[in-house]
Amino acid sequence: MSVATSLVEDQSARITPTLTETLYQFNESPLLARQNQQESNARSYPRRIPLALKRAKGIYVEDVEGRRFIDCLAGAGTLALGHNHAVVIEAIRQVLTDELPLHTLDLTTPVKDQFVQDLFGLLPQALAVEAKIQFCGPTGTDAVEAALKLVRTATGRSTVLSFQGGYHGMSQGALSLMGSLGPKKPLGALLSSGVQFMPYPYDYRCPFGLGGAQGVQVNLNYLENLLNDPEAGVQLPAAVIVEVVQGEGGVIPADLDWLRGLRRITEKAGVALIVDEIQSGFARTGKMFAFEHAGIIPDVVVMSKAIGGSLPLAVVVYRDWLDTWLPGAHAGTFRGNQMAMAAGSAVMRYLAEHKVCEHAAAMGERLSEHLRILQRDFPQLGDIRGRGLMLGVELVDPTGAPDALGHPPIFGRLAPLVQRECLKRGLILELGGRHGAVVRFLPPLVITAAEIDRVAEIFGRAMAAATASL
Repeated sequence: MSVATSLVEDQSARITPTLTETLYQFNESPLLARQNQQESNARSYPRRIPLALKRAKGIYVEDVEGRRFIDCLAGAGTLALGHNHAVVIEAIRQVLTDELPLHTLDLTTPVKDQFVQDLFGLLPQALAVEAKIQFCGPTGTDAVEAALKLVRTATGRSTVLSFQGGYHGMSQGALSLMGSLGPKKPLGALLSSGVQFMPYPYDYRCPFGLGGAQGVQVNLNYLENLLNDPEAGVQLPAAVIVEVVQGEGGVIPADLDWLRGLRRITEKAGVALIVDEIQSGFARTGKMFAFEHAGIIPDVVVMSKAIGGSLPLAVVVYRDWLDTWLPGAHAGTFRGNQMAMAAGSAVMRYLAEHKVCEHAAAMGERLSEHLRILQRDFPQLGDIRGRGLMLGVELVDPTGAPDALGHPPIFGRLAPLVQRECLKRGLILELGGRHGAVVRFLPPLVITAAEIDRVAEIFGRAMAAATASL
């Protein structure tokens, strides 16, 4: 059965939005008031999305006041099949019915073995035949920490190269790899040292002021020189860590030739290549893994979010030449989350059986086309980019002075207005990128063509309202 057919059959079970425009007003409910009073000042999403949710199905959520929203945040990409998908619910119920152990540390079970076989079955064959897996604590940032230990142990080197705009988590080691200065500034010196930052191939705002193929080539030349010049001032690193599509950094897709060059350069230098697929993996970009667009084989792949079928789970998959660390080198109490493994297996099988990669690619192109049409009326839509259903729109000020490539400056003040106008019309979106000026689209991968059209319609109305209010 195709994903389109299964979605049509599933429509009766969905929460459906009204087709006429409704403008919601947001007053602080008792739940939100208590959250504001009792939760940490570090909370983030409720500041921009002031909702108290009580029910969810598919791509829709409903708050305690009965208002319905299209969820294009989807747990920051965690909910590949949307909220409470039937195959996920059935997998969770089966674990409970069979009285399986819910946590087993790293002891094996039939559920765990099936999960590993399902995951390895999705990997490119060249990686799967020599793959090892380490189950980590239940967050992506812990998997990143594990990957850092792994490559440093195997190579005997400590330096790691990361990229400007990168995001790999919020623990101390992972935070040291982050491009954004905001979360790092209050901490002073981080516990993890030895990170060197490189320019990312951000085509729209090329750090070399070139863009296109020329910008890609200069970027690769710079990296190759850094790794081979004895006067470069940077020790040969244990690894390079990269997002094939930077998520929090502004939904910036790396040029595919650049990725192939990065793989060639790191392999020649004996430097491990870590690809962070925490947000981009599992059909999100139109391929099962984003690195497959470039046809490369990384040394290490870090995975979380969608891999647990909406439940907490994180793993590191790596080539066996790196497997030199000792027993207990990385651990975590909740690395044996059996319910998440069962749900993750169900999601992985669904993605493969229902050709969700192809569907995500088609729906991403459909949404991109809608956005390009809107761009004719709204010059504030500066750059529309991404892959599959991992899309972003960089908002710009068309009246501002252009940069070296002729692009208008970032319009950070407009982005929260657009986000708020979308929310008032029943659409949940998140922001990212430099100065929070990129509107991000991360809907569940099962979104239909009609729902894509509705998202674009709401976004267009929100743009009109937001720009009129300036």
